[in-house]
Amino acid sequence: MTSITMPPPVSSDLDLDAVFSAQRQAFADNPMPPAAQRRQWLKHLREALVSEQETLIAAIDSDFSGRSRDETLIGELLSSVQGLRDAERHLQRWMRPSRRKVGLAFQPASAKVLYQPLGVVGVIVPWNYPLFLAIGPMTGALAAGNRVMLKLSEATPATGLALKALLERVFPADLVSVVLGEVEVGQAFARLPFDHLLFTGATSVGRHVMAAAAQNLTPVTLELGGKSPAIVSAEVPLDAAAERIAFGKTFNAGQTCVAPDYVLVPRERLEAFADAYQRAVQRMFPRLADNPDYSAIINQRQFERLERLLVDARERGAQVRDLYPGEPRQGRRLPPHLLLAVNDSMQVMQDEIFGPLLPLVPYDHLDDALAYVNQRPRPLALYYFGYDRAEQARVLRDTHSGGVCLNDTLLHVAQDDLPFGGIGPSGMGHYHGHEGFQTFSKAKAVLTKQRFNAARVIYPPYGKALQRLVYKLFIR
Repeated sequence: MTSITMPPPVSSDLDLDAVFSAQRQAFADNPMPPAAQRRQWLKHLREALVSEQETLIAAIDSDFSGRSRDETLIGELLSSVQGLRDAERHLQRWMRPSRRKVGLAFQPASAKVLYQPLGVVGVIVPWNYPLFLAIGPMTGALAAGNRVMLKLSEATPATGLALKALLERVFPADLVSVVLGEVEVGQAFARLPFDHLLFTGATSVGRHVMAAAAQNLTPVTLELGGKSPAIVSAEVPLDAAAERIAFGKTFNAGQTCVAPDYVLVPRERLEAFADAYQRAVQRMFPRLADNPDYSAIINQRQFERLERLLVDARERGAQVRDLYPGEPRQGRRLPPHLLLAVNDSMQVMQDEIFGPLLPLVPYDHLDDALAYVNQRPRPLALYYFGYDRAEQARVLRDTHSGGVCLNDTLLHVAQDDLPFGGIGPSGMGHYHGHEGFQTFSKAKAVLTKQRFNAARVIYPPYGKALQRLVYKLFIR
């Protein structure tokens, strides 16, 4: 018999197994929390975020060595607080059992779907939006009545400590626990036998998380990324399209999983679009070096990775345009760059960029642009800029992506009534709003019959005349 070698224990601020066991026991003691209790959880969390917002803003700024205060307010706090409000408002309706039909052949009976909490949910949080990508999944999990364990990123230690302190004041450890630690702690976390595990991060890491979860047959939601394209039509005003793409690409310095990764532009409009994009960026950020509105790259490792992408692109023939030539750099504020004359041999066209570098790819006909997108892994987001409704419908019909914005970028993620999730290499499963509640619930099918049992007509012995009549009536 082959023995299984267990991984060595890891150094963590918590005993993972003990915390998990405590949460599992607490769930067993209260397996179906009432709506009023769940709303209290959500309300207390929302109020704590509002009261501690300055502490959280300062912590995120510290981790980034320069994170725009407004980008934290918009991308982390506003979205988190509104998501909690939405769940509070709709929770009673979400929890209500869903009535379903029973076929005539199986009457008299009634059917419904009961939404039941799963148990203990694990959430692995990335560094790029360390608050929103913790609170968003936790909102859905708590609304569904679960216990939650969060593993926060080692790349945002100040935010991790601030959020841990906040959540420990709001919730007992057997309801919500925060785990801090390095990569090996995250690996051990993913191996716990959760009732559901949600991971947000790189596709390469997502494969390891899914493999670890598979050992326990733990269902997973993977929110990954990929190269999200923007398509500029032949007719759309370039200044309008460029401004909206510039916002999506420069928000958080491009460190957003749904940031436009490259732009497909009609060949004859390429230079005009490049000029419009540069004007739009410079209107938003008249300077970079000491501009608090422009966020820094999270750490030196990521900064150097982006610089290597630029070097590789230049060496392979790209025309690299620094939008702030000659301006002195300060810290890790990497200027936005446009890359023209790109090709698939360049690393920047193979990997998710996750920074303020924007390749422009020319196309001749919309067919060519759609083919270009469809020949590549399915992205987390797709952006189309054009006001022709027939073309909009065609883009929606003929492409696959996790989500779409028509004539905008990023903002579909902030809509609480829309599901958020990837497809294929960009992820699996959904959360946000009602879909988040459903992801963290078991939709239990319930068929109810009372005293009269009409189904006896199909019991053995078979071959009775009444059975033959049933077959004749219903199998046709």
